[in-house]
Amino acid sequence: MAGQSRKWMILVATIWIQAFTGTNFDFSTYSSNLKSVLGISQVQLNYLAVASDLGKVFGWSSGLALLYFPLWTVLFAAAIMGFVGYGVQWLVITNVISLPYILVFLCCLLAGLSICWFNTVCFVLCIRNFPANRSLALSLTVSFNGVSAALYTLAYNAINPVSTELYLLLNALVPLFVSFAALIPILRQPPLEPLPPDGVRRDSLMFLLLNILAVLNGVYLLLFRSKTSDVTSARLLFGGSILLLILPLCLPGLVYARNWYLHNIHSSFRLEGSGFILVDVDELEMHKGMVTREASLEGYQLLNDDVVRAVNTPDQKSFIEDDDGCCCTKLITKNQLGMLGEEHPLSLLLCRSDFWLYYIAYFCGGTIGLVYSNNLGQIAQSLGQSSETTTLVTLYSSFSFFGRLLSATPDYIRA
Repeated sequence: MAGQSRKWMILVATIWIQAFTGTNFDFSTYSSNLKSVLGISQVQLNYLAVASDLGKVFGWSSGLALLYFPLWTVLFAAAIMGFVGYGVQWLVITNVISLPYILVFLCCLLAGLSICWFNTVCFVLCIRNFPANRSLALSLTVSFNGVSAALYTLAYNAINPVSTELYLLLNALVPLFVSFAALIPILRQPPLEPLPPDGVRRDSLMFLLLNILAVLNGVYLLLFRSKTSDVTSARLLFGGSILLLILPLCLPGLVYARNWYLHNIHSSFRLEGSGFILVDVDELEMHKGMVTREASLEGYQLLNDDVVRAVNTPDQKSFIEDDDGCCCTKLITKNQLGMLGEEHPLSLLLCRSDFWLYYIAYFCGGTIGLVYSNNLGQIAQSLGQSSETTTLVTLYSSFSFFGRLLSATPDYIRA
C-alpha cells in the first residue's frame, strides 16, 4: 500500500522539479539589462542566449553520471551547476563583480547544462516508477517545464517588480530549494512491482485527474498574468499558484486511504445471516481484464506487431520476401527493438536509424521557438513596450505549457 502512494509522491516531486527548472524561458526578461551592463552588441547577446541552450548539447554527461552515482547526487549536481551559473550572472548584472564576456558565456553554458541534468533525473524517475504508463508520466511532468517563466514572473511581481535582476537570483536559488524538498521522495523510492491490468487502468485515471489539475494550473497562470501595482494582490496570486502545485500531494493520501479501506474493511465485510462474502470489485475487474486483454498492457507490448508475427510464425521468410520492394519497410523494421523500456548500449543506439531521425527532428524543430523566446525582450523594446516584456514572457510560457500538455493526447486516444 505504502509503495503505491510513494510512487505518486515521486511524481509530484518530479512535477515540482520541472516546474521550477525551466529557467531558460525567462532569459528575455533580464537580457536588456545584461546587455547594457556588459556593454555588448545584440549579436553578442544572442551568443549568450545560444550558450544557455548549447549547454544541452553536453546533456549526455548526465546519463554517464547516472552510471556511477546515485540519482540524488545527479539531482544536486544539477542544482549546484544552476546555482553557480545563474548566481555568477546575478553578481555581474548587479555590478558586484566584473567578468569578461567569455566567462559570462561559460556561466550561461553551465546554467543550460543544469537544466538538462534536471530533465534526465525526472525522466529516470518517471520511467522507473511508471513502466506501464511512462508516456503519460513523461508528458505530464515535461509540460510543467514550460510553466517556469510564468511562475517566476508571479514571484517577481510579489517580491520586487522593478528589478529584473531578481529573475537571475530566483533561477539560482529556487531549483536548489526544490531539490531539497524532492530529496525525501527520491530516497524512498518503492520497489518495482508489476501492476495488474485494473491497476494500470486505475493509474491512467489518476493521470487523467492530474492532467485536469495541470490545465487548471495553466489557466490560472494565463488569467492572472498581468502585473499589479498592489504587492499584496501579487503575493496572493503567487500563493495561489503554489497552492495549485501543492494540491497533487493529496493524491498519495487518497491512494493510501483507498488501499487501506479495501484491505482492512471492505475485504472483511460480510452480509449478516448470509453465507456469501461480498466480491472485491478490484478482483472482479482484474479477472475481466485478464479475459479481455486490457489495452493497459500496451505499455509492455512489442513495438511492432507485424515483426513479432514474422518471428513467431513459420512463414517468416515469405513475410520478408513480400516486402523486398519496399525500402521504407526495410528501413523501419531493420534491427527493430524487442521491447519498450529496454536498456541499450551507446554503440547500438548510434547505429540505429530511428535514433538519428529523432535527433535530427529535435535538433531542427525543437530550437525554432528558442529564437523567438530568447529575443522577446528585444522585440518588446523595439516596439516601445519594454514594460510589457514580463507579460509577453508569461504568455509564451503558458502556451508552451499547454502545447507540451497536449502531447499526452495520442496516448489517451490509443488507450
